[in-house]
Order: sequence, then C-alpha cells, then structure tokens
Amino acid sequence: MTNGSERRVAIACQGGGSHTAFTAGVLGRLLSADELDEYRVVGLSGTSGGAVCALLAWSALLDGDRRDARERLEGFWGDNSASSPMEAAVNAWMVWAATLQSTGLLPAISPYNLPTTGMEQFRDMLLRWVDFDRIQVDRLARHPLLVVGAVDVLSGRFRAFHSRRDRISADMILASAAIPTAFRTVHTDGGSYWDGLFSQNPPVRELLDAQPDELWVIQINPTTRDTEPRSVLDIADRRNELAGNLSLYQELHVIEKIDQLLDDGVLVGDRYKQVTVRIIEFPRQGSSRWLGPASKLNRDGGFLRDLMAQGERLADSFLTTLAFEQAWQRVDTPDLIRFLADDAELISSEPFPVRGPVRGPRLREVVRELARDLRIDLTRKQLTREKAAWSARVEVAGATSRGLVEAEFRDNQLSRVHLGPITEARGDSEPTPIRSESP
Repeated sequence: MTNGSERRVAIACQGGGSHTAFTAGVLGRLLSADELDEYRVVGLSGTSGGAVCALLAWSALLDGDRRDARERLEGFWGDNSASSPMEAAVNAWMVWAATLQSTGLLPAISPYNLPTTGMEQFRDMLLRWVDFDRIQVDRLARHPLLVVGAVDVLSGRFRAFHSRRDRISADMILASAAIPTAFRTVHTDGGSYWDGLFSQNPPVRELLDAQPDELWVIQINPTTRDTEPRSVLDIADRRNELAGNLSLYQELHVIEKIDQLLDDGVLVGDRYKQVTVRIIEFPRQGSSRWLGPASKLNRDGGFLRDLMAQGERLADSFLTTLAFEQAWQRVDTPDLIRFLADDAELISSEPFPVRGPVRGPRLREVVRELARDLRIDLTRKQLTREKAAWSARVEVAGATSRGLVEAEFRDNQLSRVHLGPITEARGDSEPTPIRSESP
C-alpha cells in the first residue's frame, strides 16, 4: 500500500530498564522489515528505557532512513553493556545489592549519598548516537511525532515531552529515565523530574495526536503470571510489573471503549476514529525471574544481547501474525492454507461450532469454513507473545458470539490454533461472558 493508502501506525515503548533491550530488538527488526513498506510510522512514544529506544528509532526516521534505526539501537545498547572487567564487577555488585534491597536484607542507599550515579555517562551515550542540536520543534507536523513521559516530583504532575511543542533534548530523555533509587532528580524545562514509570508507561493518549490507524505497544511488564508470588523477591517483582502496567491498561481501555462505541454507531462524526491496538509482550526469561526487579538494572553484555535477539524473534512472529491476519481479513483461503504446517492442529470449544482436535485434510476444510464465518473484532486489542491472540466474532445459527483465537507459529507457519471463550486469565481487558446477540 503506497501513495497515501498505507496504514498509519504509532509505536509506544513501555519502560523497564535493561529489559528494554528487548524493545530495541523489536524496533530494529520491525523498522528494517520490507513488510513495513505498507505502513507509515507517524509517531513513537516511550518512558525510561522505552524512551531511549523510541528516541533512537525516531532519530532515524527524521533522517529519512528507518532501516538505520537498527544500527543506532544496537550501537547504543552495545555502549551501555558492562564490557570491561571493572564494569562487569560493578554491574554484578549493583544487581546483587538491588536484589538484597528488594528482600530487605540490605538497606537502600540514596543516590545523593553516592559520589556518582552514571548520569553523565548516560548523557554521553545519548549524544554519541543522536544529534540533538539539529532537533527543532515540529509545529507543522512534517515529521513523525515523539512523546516522552516523565513526572514532576514536586508538583506531582505528569509531563509528556511532545516534539510538536517541545524541543526534545538529552535532559528530557534523562528525566524520563531518572529512576529515583539510582539517579538524582533531573532539572529541565522548569521542572524537577523522576522516571516516567510513575506517570504514563508509556504515553499513549498524546501519541494519538499523530492520528494513527494502528497503535503498536511494546510491553515489557507481563500482564499475567502462571503461579502465585510467595517469596519476598517474587512479590516485589510482581508489584513492580503491576505498577508498570497500571497506567498503560487504563489508557488502552479508553481506546477500546471508544472503538466499541464507534463500532456500535453510538459515536458519530469526525472527532473520533477507530484505532486498532496491537501488543507485543516481552516473555520473561528465567534469569530475569530469578533476580526479580533487580534484573532491570543488569547491564551484562550477554544478557542484553539475549534480550535483543529475543525481541527480534518476537518481532518476526508479530510480522507473521500480521500477514496471517491480513489473509484472514481478505478471506483469502488459499493463502491461509499455505500458512498451515504439515502437523498443524486445531482445538475448539464453545462458542465456536467446530469440535477438535482437527488435523490433516479435515483441517483445511475447517479453515475454509472459519474464513467465511469468523471475523476479527478490531475493537479489542490483539496480542503477540508466546502465542498470538485475537478476539473474534463468529456467526452461529444466525446469531453472533464472541470468542478468543490463540495461534502458535513455528518457522513462520501455523502449528497450533485454539478456539475458545474469552476469559480474564487470557488477558482480555475486562471479563466478558459468552453471549449471543442479534446480528
């Protein structure tokens, strides 16, 4: 899609310290993908480490070469890794100290009691990869929008630094990343700022100023957990995750509600538009769980490279699910069937009429039926993590019901699909009972 017909997409990057190396991997892969030729990136937002990644990608877009974002992201995170023996020793000490503080075994130390906090080193890395001198306020909206979240520690007001109103500076990025237990308050633009994790994580509402058709969210904090947190470290970790998701899901819920009202015809006119929300969620590694929230301070080079590689892999899965969804929306059954792996299987339950498991030639027949009867519910967010998940509407005996489609891909082919009810545990924005209604 070109010549004005491409989809407008905005990308929001959640904060999460070192874990946002995953975000760097996702962004680098997406912005270098040929598939993105069908889209126009109209805005980026971020908080903390997500703000750094958004900034680096945005700077490549300003220069007119989105594929250059990968080099800038990899370069910054390479500089940020603890590479020398001395840096590795200091990094190990900081991670273990933070872990012991999380469990109450070591008292917390104010950054004001330390001789240095690494803020100047952080600034130098930003200046190495971004030419802030050439950035100007973009009041005419000639370039993609950048929004960076922070909070004024004195007034308590949320601040979204906005490239169409503010001249983005290194201090604004540092303000967004100023974790109060690690960095001193950043004074810039008339305010005293702490990490944007305490405000919008990431900014979404202001990002809609770019008028996107789609919002892609790179989410660091997992929505769900398989087991109940019981240890002190596990409890601290889960508290950190839930706090990081609070503002994000409040803002996404507002978007979903507007989408539903537009779909129902309650909202009319040009003031509102439907925005398809897609989430790429970071699947936590075992090492991250073991260290708890302190792993977000880990600058070990191997750890960061693994996170970036994981981000690239999940971006690949996201692009595959996007292509699968497009074939589904076109009701392109030959293309859908080409996605099926030889050993693919389908398992289904209420409210879907198909009964599984289904494999082999019968599966191809079922896919043809589903392509005809199943419609993606674009008023609900689409999720990509270990599995891809869509909310969908199905026509059964003249009535419409809503259910969940979960798909697993292997080597860009569909290996397993599960059709079932939407439940809170599967990450819907609110518990929704199965119901039938008149079409």
